[in-house]
Amino acid sequence: MNREEIKGLLPHREPMLLVDELELGQDGTAHGKYRVRGDEFFLQGHFPGNPVVPGVILCEIMAQSCALLVGAEAVGKTPMYTGLDKVKFRNPVRPGDTVEVTASLERRMGNFFFAKAEARVGDKMCVQGHLSFAMVEG
Repeated sequence: MNREEIKGLLPHREPMLLVDELELGQDGTAHGKYRVRGDEFFLQGHFPGNPVVPGVILCEIMAQSCALLVGAEAVGKTPMYTGLDKVKFRNPVRPGDTVEVTASLERRMGNFFFAKAEARVGDKMCVQGHLSFAMVEG
């Protein structure tokens, strides 16, 4: 799935669309990628001379990949995040890095979804955690 196809499922748009491409695995996983270009708004002041992707942005990259797990169910809905749990930051992400996310749904209760995700750059784990969200109309 490319960016244009992703826009058909998620309501996010630039500069907050943080998934460049995504593959849905046969095993129920999503494998998303985001290339950090270096000109993103969140790097402008974080930190001058030593840009590092903020942890909250890394969580958003994972969250968007998780929302894509529900596929066509996402159309016309907004994923509203209800929780982050057991989030661990392991390594920084910098301009030029490609963040690769692996996400999977753990369970569902109505329109609430519970997922786990991890983001890596190459073989280095950068962040991992459990996310929950609701798919809300509109």
